[in-house]
Amino acid sequence: MQAIRNIAIIAHVDHGKTTLVDKIIHASKLFRDNQEFDDLILDNNDLERERGITITSKNVSVRYKDYKINVIDTPGHADFGGEVERVLKMADGVLLLVDAFEGPMPQTRFVLGKAIDLGLKPIVVVNKVDKENCRPEEVQENVFDLMFNLGATEDQLDFTTVYGSSKQGWMGPDWQHPTDNITFLLDTIIASIPEPVIEEGTLQMQITSLDYNAFVGRIAIGRVKRGTIKEGSTLSLCKADGVIKKVKVKELQTFEGLGRVKVAEVSAGDICAVTGIEDFEIGDTLADLENPEAITRIAVDEPTMNMLFTINNSPFFGKEGKFVTSRHLRDRLMKETEKNLALRVEATDTEDKFLVFGRGILHLSVLIETMRREGYELQLGQPQVLFKEDEKGERLEPIETLVVDVPESTAGKVIELATQRKGELLVMEPKGDLQHLEFLIPSRGLIGLRSNVLTSTQGEAVMTHRFKEFGTFRGPIPGRISGSIISKNTGPATGYTIDKLQDRGRFFVEPGDEIYGGQVIGEHNRPNDIVVNLQEAKKLTNMRASGTDDGLRIAPKINFSLEESMEYIQKDEYLEVTPQSMRMRKIYLEENDRKRNSGKMEMA
Repeated sequence: MQAIRNIAIIAHVDHGKTTLVDKIIHASKLFRDNQEFDDLILDNNDLERERGITITSKNVSVRYKDYKINVIDTPGHADFGGEVERVLKMADGVLLLVDAFEGPMPQTRFVLGKAIDLGLKPIVVVNKVDKENCRPEEVQENVFDLMFNLGATEDQLDFTTVYGSSKQGWMGPDWQHPTDNITFLLDTIIASIPEPVIEEGTLQMQITSLDYNAFVGRIAIGRVKRGTIKEGSTLSLCKADGVIKKVKVKELQTFEGLGRVKVAEVSAGDICAVTGIEDFEIGDTLADLENPEAITRIAVDEPTMNMLFTINNSPFFGKEGKFVTSRHLRDRLMKETEKNLALRVEATDTEDKFLVFGRGILHLSVLIETMRREGYELQLGQPQVLFKEDEKGERLEPIETLVVDVPESTAGKVIELATQRKGELLVMEPKGDLQHLEFLIPSRGLIGLRSNVLTSTQGEAVMTHRFKEFGTFRGPIPGRISGSIISKNTGPATGYTIDKLQDRGRFFVEPGDEIYGGQVIGEHNRPNDIVVNLQEAKKLTNMRASGTDDGLRIAPKINFSLEESMEYIQKDEYLEVTPQSMRMRKIYLEENDRKRNSGKMEMA
């Protein structure tokens, strides 16, 4: 059997994880010298490249000396924790990547906690030691303290530390003496990460990922825990409800470089892809035909938030999207739950509305953005946090750890914003020329907080948060204090009326935009909603009076990102999302309907 090392790379978002994978790929000469390629090789979908984050975990295999190293790139955001929880089952060790200036961050704690619980052996990589103000030794001590607090074993605490810069392509034992390549890291992986433990017994392989191919259908990916899988063999598929099905393996592939190669059999310890199996789910076990034994299923943290997804029924429905019916929406959401473990979908009392449960705003917004790019039109309700009750009947809500790094001059403003939303300041300390703030805050308080913090700090704050626990309900939190400006009629907005109404608030539309009656077109200066007619044109007369033809001075419209729009809408509003547009609207477009139903909305 060939020597194998299975390793997952975990880190806080933007600490250089995917860049390091690039360098490992180059070091193992997967590309010819004259071959062209982009950076961030594994971040291969448009959303990942645009946002600069890893969303789905990916496998790549490299050959170094006589070893095959299976590398698993995992997301850094706690919102995509479902991805991390399932793929760590394939690894025997983890590379924990930490920024030499920032040190361990909240999301680092989240993914590292999962790895330590699974008993994986860590190697700590202190990255970006070429940065100004970096503090590698201090960061290494912080990582040790973090592991100790997370309950790591003595063997896990006896980790090797590697210093370097992924961007410059070097790793070594001492940060003050740069080397000229990353082979020290690869040697450390071979020396420190244990070989896969081969258990005696019949075949067992847990399905931890799935892929899809138009020709062969769904492909099951996982690591063979014991035994051997052979091409063409008949096996048992152990499902969640205890049902055992008979299945036949059509084809076997192992990971080789950035692709996969066909093989006749796969032994215990290696990661492989199996085609020909129907009707499987992530967490199912492929086992021996005669005596099937299932592996314990993957435990995934509970969702903390839900949103209402419904079909688009606005006056502009069907103009931009291909998929607009409730059947399209239901099928797409159900398809997503197959591979997105942390996502749950529940039907409601009406056919065209679905409650979608996820880990946070980012988790849900990535799904929505993917759907709109695929040609779906849908509407979304205001995000709602999930509550629980304890044994005594007390109401519990999700509490998160919020970390903000902010210039000293605006730290006071951030503390004020967080405490208004029931945040509790735990840590305030200088970190370089920034103030490092840590809060305990209800998840409800985070909705809409990011945009306020960025506005009050001129965009200089760096915010991260992660779910901590379900804690006691902290009481009411003030929501948005300004009302909405609502359009009365349908048609293009005119510059003349926007100019005349600018003293009433800020607008989300500009002259020439097509709008409809009931659409939210701006933010009112006062707490109440107002209805305005934006379609009125300037009256033409044959008289010229001084000042009548002054040029219009219209403030630029406010552009919201998808996440900001989701956080901005109120209980009585929907966000309409189509492939080309995002519009906020009142649930009841007619003014009389709104007045009739306003009492019901308050009750809800």
